[in-house]
Amino acid sequence: MIKIAVDGMGSDNSPTSEIEGAVQAAKAFDVHVILVGKESELAPKLKEAGGERLSIEIRNATQVVAMDELPTTALRKKKDSSIRIAADLVRDKVASGLVSAGNTGAVMATSKMVFGAVPGVDRPALAAILPTLGNPAVLLDVGANITCKPHHLVQFAVMGHLFSKKIIGVSSPRVGLMSVGEEESKGNELTKEVHKALKLLQLNFIGNVEGRDIYNGRADVIVCDGFTGNVALKTSEGLIETVLKLLKNELSSNLQAKLGALLSQQSFKRLKKRLDYSEYGGAPLLGLRGVSIICHGRSSSNAIKNAIRVAKEFAENQVNAKLEMELSQITTDTLTT
Repeated sequence: MIKIAVDGMGSDNSPTSEIEGAVQAAKAFDVHVILVGKESELAPKLKEAGGERLSIEIRNATQVVAMDELPTTALRKKKDSSIRIAADLVRDKVASGLVSAGNTGAVMATSKMVFGAVPGVDRPALAAILPTLGNPAVLLDVGANITCKPHHLVQFAVMGHLFSKKIIGVSSPRVGLMSVGEEESKGNELTKEVHKALKLLQLNFIGNVEGRDIYNGRADVIVCDGFTGNVALKTSEGLIETVLKLLKNELSSNLQAKLGALLSQQSFKRLKKRLDYSEYGGAPLLGLRGVSIICHGRSSSNAIKNAIRVAKEFAENQVNAKLEMELSQITTDTLTT
């Protein structure tokens, strides 16, 4: 049985979301969850949630990394934090993956230091899974690398291609490069150089895509630097929340609207579920020699549950090993120039 280490102390709602998510995952998937954190806090809450008889165990960690702590401080001064202990469990092959809704910078820095990068990858990329009119799309990087060089984005494209193929199940993922226009001549120096490099690779590269293409299903993988990706992701999250609230307000505005809402209730439920980020779990940190899934700080129990599922699928599909193999088949000059 696959074992997944969950940072039980990291989220805004910890440890409630983590415990409830672990219980849901243990019931829904063939997975063993190792909850890492202060045992004195986790144990009674796990009992209350009915998790004692499930495939869940607790590993004690005496320290917690706060959301506003610097990653360097966490690495240096908190070696018994829930993030670090969970990462060590993966490194030591006690667990097959790490899930955390804690301090994103600390999780990224700890994962990179403890696991190391896959050969051929200079910088791991944070990949977000987004709903579209077709298959879910992979957007990367969404915040791990604020400034990038051309070869970094080329590596992101290869990693995104593999993730879309092996985890989402797209047979030949269409890879697009985020820019300000579809024409090859559009964009800044970074995107122009990356465009030239991606045309040389054995990928289904469809050229430049624009912001409007993130959700229309035109591309299965969208590549950009971490600054652009993070702004796009946060804008999307805010827009989706606003649209759902506006829709709810409109559907309860008068009797006629309420009747229409009642008749369309099942359709609205399906739409909400499709747009709900918690259904897609966390964002995997691609390019590491270990599975690390980073969740939103406001993650619900459903988000934690699905992040555990993603970590399990990631480990079962041996994505890291396959990524290493694919990267080795691409010339060093292309990836590092």
